[in-house]
Amino acid sequence: MNSMYFTEEHNLFRESIQNFLKKEVVPHIEKWEKTGTIDRFIWKKFGDMGFFGISYPEAYGGLNLDLFYAVILLEELQKINSGGFAAAIWAHVYLSMTHLNKEGSHDIKQRYLAPSISGDKIGCLCITEPFGGSDVAGMRTTAVKEGAFYIINGSKTFITNGVYSDYLVVAAKTNPELGNKGISIFVVDRDTKGLSATKLDKLGWRASDTGEIAFDNIKIPVSNLMGEENKGFGYIMQHFALERLVMGVNAHARAEYALEYTLQYMSEREAFGKTINKFQALRHTIADLYTDMEICKEFNYTVAYRLNKNEYVVKEATMSKLKSTKMADEVIYQCLQFLGGYGYMENYPMARLLRDSRLGPIGGGTSEILREILARIIIDKKEYKPAT
Repeated sequence: MNSMYFTEEHNLFRESIQNFLKKEVVPHIEKWEKTGTIDRFIWKKFGDMGFFGISYPEAYGGLNLDLFYAVILLEELQKINSGGFAAAIWAHVYLSMTHLNKEGSHDIKQRYLAPSISGDKIGCLCITEPFGGSDVAGMRTTAVKEGAFYIINGSKTFITNGVYSDYLVVAAKTNPELGNKGISIFVVDRDTKGLSATKLDKLGWRASDTGEIAFDNIKIPVSNLMGEENKGFGYIMQHFALERLVMGVNAHARAEYALEYTLQYMSEREAFGKTINKFQALRHTIADLYTDMEICKEFNYTVAYRLNKNEYVVKEATMSKLKSTKMADEVIYQCLQFLGGYGYMENYPMARLLRDSRLGPIGGGTSEILREILARIIIDKKEYKPAT
């Protein structure tokens, strides 16, 4: 790839991921899409290749590489046409593991981050609640301190890896009367007594397990608190910048994949004596779609560059997710139209792409919420600052 952001080492890394996915993942995708269960062996293979440790410290088995290696991993995961498999991977690496790395104690990092990097443990991040949705501050789950333990009660929903993961990174209110100033972050083992999970049936992302989690008087040691008590809301907000950029990168990558597939199809499909890539109406639509995709991609790379330099890019990352997910939906909708009846068939990639892409403007903060955040920044001059 010719880009100011990617070196020869990056390009070699991309080739290694492409080869790995083609050999180890693609042959199993159809099975995982049908069963909704990703076989455990693939997690260990990812860990053995170092793909889970790209952005993490060498002290815990990571590679401590720059953010563009992560961008490459995200892009290539989108191009095997299983949004669910991609989500299971990146939710583990860039949601749960981010909190372990940033807020976890050395002991927590040894017990959870290191085995997450090696692929021996799978994590999930539990923030969204049935009555809260995008309203993080409105969460009702509580963690009450009793001696050397916290007692957690409440529920979470729409949690990727929520059923089959080994541990959960959980946000709960330790001081409910303080509202968003009273939230804390904990790590919880899957086999903790009183914890249960129900698998949800989804329109798309069908390879991943999305769960509703219930906490019924679960008891965890105070050492499972991550960071400072009552500082959790700041931690969550700080990491939303990375999550939104991840979803923006995912969006431009799946749109690029859709366009590449569609262009190949159009070069082979004939109508009225010529291939359909010769019809002006279709050609000009492709030109518009490809332009929109490229603009989002270049913007996302710029945001990644700034985040890699530890700039606080909450505004730009919010723009990335807002615009890129909308663009991806529009591109894939139109690409399906180019395929005509074949686009509606399950044995062609567009039907799954359309379903998987639709979660983009919903998950990780709805587009409506993101517009209000941006309005506060742009109009009200509100400043968001990192928690740490």
